[in-house]
Amino acid sequence: MKSLHTHTHTHRILQALLGSSPPLSHYNILFTMSRKVVRSSKFRHVFGQAVKADQCYDDIRVSQMTWDSNFCSVNPKFVAMIVDASGGGAFLVLPLSKTGRIDMTYPTVCGHTGPILDIEFCPHNDNIIASGSEDCSVMIWEIPDSGLTTPLTDPVVKLEGHSKRVGILSWHPTAHNVLLSAGCDNMVILWNVARGEAVVRIDSVHTDLIYSASWNRDGSRILTSCKDKFMRVMDPRKGSVLYEKEKPHEGSRPVRAVFTSDGKILSTGFSRMSERQVALWDPKNFSQPLTLQELDTSSGVLLPFYDPDTSIVYLCGKGDSSIRYFEVTDEAPYVHYLSMYSSKESQKGMGYMPKRGLEVNKCEIARFYKLHERKCEPIVMTVPRKSDLFQEDLYPDTIGPEPSVEADDWFQGKDGKPVLVSLKDGFTTTTKTKEFKVVKSLLKTTTSSGVSQPDGGSSDVQSLKKEVKDLKAAMEELTNRVRELESKS
Repeated sequence: MKSLHTHTHTHRILQALLGSSPPLSHYNILFTMSRKVVRSSKFRHVFGQAVKADQCYDDIRVSQMTWDSNFCSVNPKFVAMIVDASGGGAFLVLPLSKTGRIDMTYPTVCGHTGPILDIEFCPHNDNIIASGSEDCSVMIWEIPDSGLTTPLTDPVVKLEGHSKRVGILSWHPTAHNVLLSAGCDNMVILWNVARGEAVVRIDSVHTDLIYSASWNRDGSRILTSCKDKFMRVMDPRKGSVLYEKEKPHEGSRPVRAVFTSDGKILSTGFSRMSERQVALWDPKNFSQPLTLQELDTSSGVLLPFYDPDTSIVYLCGKGDSSIRYFEVTDEAPYVHYLSMYSSKESQKGMGYMPKRGLEVNKCEIARFYKLHERKCEPIVMTVPRKSDLFQEDLYPDTIGPEPSVEADDWFQGKDGKPVLVSLKDGFTTTTKTKEFKVVKSLLKTTTSSGVSQPDGGSSDVQSLKKEVKDLKAAMEELTNRVRELESKS
């Protein structure tokens, strides 16, 4: 009956347009036109929902710093949040299962002497997390499997090389133990974490504060946005600029940018009238954006979280109470609005769970950890399906925890494609998590002490003795560390 009614309605429309009774071919044209109006996508109905109150993490003093970073990092084992701390910086690391009220006395990671601005878990070892601070240092921490029982004050490695506060951290997606840090000294440093060494310093490219820095899928390129109004695609090992775009957004407020899976770039920023915008670029033709859309007039910087498996980008504004999501495709207008998750309370930060930490049997395609003033609330994004079976179209093979190249090889020019895993039975580690080994360069301990004076033989002997003593101490430290790691594994 319904189809007959639709048919009659269509017949009348065509009759009005054509002035006579239409032939059959015109129905086909109209049908094709109507098909084109509604874009087909399996993600048209992504549904966002906050978890029940007892599954939140309560009574957390979330950091009051005004820095525009996520303030939160999560993986399938832990959730970490930057918290307020007197006399230095601290962050909380909780096992995912430790929901409910968190006691004020719960131990924190608190080795920095200044406030912490950014934290990020290592993608290749769920127990390793990096933190960047106002004290100009980057520290690497190892969290025990069961979580912390006492405050953690000694990092596994301390990385010193920035002269101003360090506000951005990003682990290499495929190379083991490679970390990018960007500081307020307008410098990007690439570290070989296991050796505790700064291997590449990009210090003459950015003329002002760096707003964002991110890797492409295989880590062969980095993308930065900067207060000098330039967005740059760079070769990370050479530190050279491959492509750059001046004023991707006309406004003077911060720009954020991430690579999409086919090498295009998605950026968020502000118009000259302070309207928030999202744009998609092809770096090989930077003159015009593929699309540029205005969203609203809020003032919070939009943090983009891009999922290469589904090509969905989630935009979370600092201070907003909503998460907008869009699908990025090859058809104009390229960035298609899907929907928006809204709530009453604004977000102070946001953590994004890697794919292998999601519940595939519930058709969960993303999970966020939203920081409120005093709590952390998980938000689950699902695509409702009637069947309980594994939905292969929602879960293509995704990036796993296994790195494809070691740091030394990567710095020498070897790239590694992501090692993909299937989520069919829920992800379970088939290989042992990459152990974190520190190979401290012995040169480090000798440079300061091995300075000989040309005219005094005795001072030569003294410095050699001191050098031997330092080497012994370094060996002892390494032996103890190896013993400790072996007992853990």
